[in-house]
Amino acid sequence: MFKKFSPSTDIAGQTPPKSSVQRSIRAAVLQQWKIGPETLEEIWPKKETLIHVKCREHISIYTIQSVPLFFQHFDGPFFPTLRLLHRYPFLLPKVGVDRGAIRFLLAGAPMMCPGLTSAGGYLPPPEEALPKGTVVAVHAEGKEHAVGIGITELGTEEMRKVNKDMAVEIVTHLGDDLWAVQTL
Repeated sequence: MFKKFSPSTDIAGQTPPKSSVQRSIRAAVLQQWKIGPETLEEIWPKKETLIHVKCREHISIYTIQSVPLFFQHFDGPFFPTLRLLHRYPFLLPKVGVDRGAIRFLLAGAPMMCPGLTSAGGYLPPPEEALPKGTVVAVHAEGKEHAVGIGITELGTEEMRKVNKDMAVEIVTHLGDDLWAVQTL
């Protein structure tokens, strides 16, 4: 999504959303990320003005004081930026890939089931299984912070059973153009 993102050419406009829209965004983020209102208040204080940055390909980036916090594609789920996820690692459920998948992840390739189900990979236990379409933080074996954010293409239990095909579609990753942009 952010392989070739340049703020000078890809941003169509920046506008502050109405307060009713900001309230609905706040409610959607609370519901999607399973965080408490106090954590959201830390991330996005109510007194701060949210700016909606409209980009090409129907991508919306939301910033506070020109710092990107989260983004959305069409009317899909809200994704935190990797910088925000590094500050608040508990925002999203975690999956992990083995060492062999790291170079593909950093190139933006989708993560395949064998990379998640092998000895170095990590999937949540069956009692915390994730359904298809869940926004997840992708961690790499031996690394402390998330190296990517993606959407599960299969449920985690189905990943274990099938053990082939695409498991996580990567939306943003370490080193892509959104990571390179610190302010908009």
